[in-house]
Amino acid sequence: MNHREENQLNPKMVPRTKEEIESIVKRLKRIEGQVRGVQKMVEDNRYCIDILIQISAIEAALHKVRLHLLERHVRHCVAKAIHEGNGDESIQELMTVISQFSK
Repeated sequence: MNHREENQLNPKMVPRTKEEIESIVKRLKRIEGQVRGVQKMVEDNRYCIDILIQISAIEAALHKVRLHLLERHVRHCVAKAIHEGNGDESIQELMTVISQFSK
């Protein structure tokens, strides 16, 4: 069983809708294109500041995706866990992940 199949079977998870998946994948593909653009800028020996500005835009886009996923997780997965009486474990898991953001 691969990691993707394993996550699909995770009882803590509330599956994403097809629309949610498509939206996230669309954003990630856009970010992927931005990263390729930065790679090309480096290969073309472009001005450092221009590259740094593009990297900042990529970081902001990833941050937006992360916040979207975080909000969805809280509203669906954590809420489900609380409703089922498993809130403490889910909240601890969430706090562990959030603490990784601040490193």
